[in-house]
Parts: sequence; C-alpha cells; structure tokens
Amino acid sequence: MAHIIVVGNEKGGSGKSTTSMHVATALARMGHRVGALDLDLRQRSFGRYVENRRVFLAKSGLDLPSPDYRELPEVDEASLAEGENPFDQRLTAAVSALDPVKDFIVIDCPGSHTRLSQVAHSLADTLITPLNDSFVDFDLLARIDPETGKVKGPSIYAEMVWGARQLRAQAGLKPIDWIVLRNRLGAQAMHNKKKVGAALEDLSRRIGFRVAPGFSERVIFRELFPRGLTLLDLKDTGVEQMNLSNVAARQELRDLITALRLPAVQPAF
Repeated sequence: MAHIIVVGNEKGGSGKSTTSMHVATALARMGHRVGALDLDLRQRSFGRYVENRRVFLAKSGLDLPSPDYRELPEVDEASLAEGENPFDQRLTAAVSALDPVKDFIVIDCPGSHTRLSQVAHSLADTLITPLNDSFVDFDLLARIDPETGKVKGPSIYAEMVWGARQLRAQAGLKPIDWIVLRNRLGAQAMHNKKKVGAALEDLSRRIGFRVAPGFSERVIFRELFPRGLTLLDLKDTGVEQMNLSNVAARQELRDLITALRLPAVQPAF
C-alpha cells in the first residue's frame, strides 16, 4: 500500500502547494513512485504547478523525475447509494487507482474546510501542516491567552485533525504522524518568533504533533512556479553556480525530508 502524505491547513498562503511540490518531487528524484492529488478544485495551485512542469520539460527537452499528477475522476451520482457523498467517491476512486502502483501519494488540501479535505485527513499516514510563523496563523491550531501567552485549548483545525485520528483508530489504522512546519521563519531571533516557538512546543505535547522547520521566505520560490521547477532541478536546467540563498533553501528541503521520517527514505540530494 502507498504511504499517504496529506498537506493540510485551513488557512491560505501558508505554503501548502510549494511544500507539496517539493516533497513530491524530492521523493520522485530519490527513485520512489509518487502520485499527486490536488483537492482544491477551484484554485488548483498544486495541479497547475505540476502542469507547468510538464510544459517546461517538454519545451526544454528535459526528462526529470516528476510526480504522477491525477485529476479526481467524475462519478455518476445516479450510481451512489442513498446519503453517499460524491466527493467521498471521487477521492476514494483516485486513491484506489494510485495505491497499488505508487510508493507515496501526496495530497494537497485547500485552505478552507471542505468535505474532501476532511476525508483526506482521515487517510493520512503523514500529515504536514505548514504554518506561517505568527500568532495569526497559530490561532488556527489553538487559542492563546493574550495576557500570559499560555495555550487555552485547541482550535478548529486541531479539532478536525483529532476527529480524523478518531476515525482511523476506529478503523484499526495506524495513528497519523502529524508534523507542523514553521514556514517563513525570519532570519533574526525576534521576541515574537521565540514566543511562537514556545507556544508550539507547549501545544505539541498537549495534542500530539511534531514541530519541524520549513522554508524561509525566499524569492526563488515565486520564480520556480511558472516553470514547474523545484530547488532540486536548478542544476539540471543550466544553473552551474547556486547563490547562498539557494544553497540554504536546498538544505532546508533536505532537513524537511529528514524530519518527515518517511518509510524507506534517505535524502540523497
């Protein structure tokens, strides 16, 4: 069975699609068979990222390892049982098609609460939640006492993940390995950065996730998307000498892949 990696966060702009593309492409470049699904049926940022890659590689005559992106298949609603949700069937059909032929399936969820996202979280073996390093984004996970900075309790997204964990337990499946990525970390050790870090560590012990560093804010990510490229593809496209920022970004990706602790994965880039 394929190991399912879900990238989820109910807040937009946290770097979900960038994370999905880099994780999926890194695994493909390491020789793993990787399927990819985008559950944001409106914006499709992850889907467009992969499509941009296909177009660029075809025009450039390059053959680089890439995830196998699939659209969710349509279903005949007349064939559904009473009360059966068509979105459940579409996602089930897509995962079932990839499961026997892939080592990993990377699923990018929309930045909002949807039925597809809810079901995907219950399928996750590994859940990655990119989080911008601020209390505005932290509020998605937990409520904070403004006076003391102490965590008062889990918030809406954390409760949804808890529900997904309960469903998996009832089905006899292994627990979700949940990793929260601190994205867009500032270069300086600011007071607010320390407070967010302390609050995340406190919350991680209470509701059961691991904290890992993600990607810093870098111009390179905005430049890569139109060509569908990742940090790992630069030398293959003629970049002989990478600048210090790009080298640091590659190290962040290596650290991320290591932190995920995926089965049979040893970063080799």
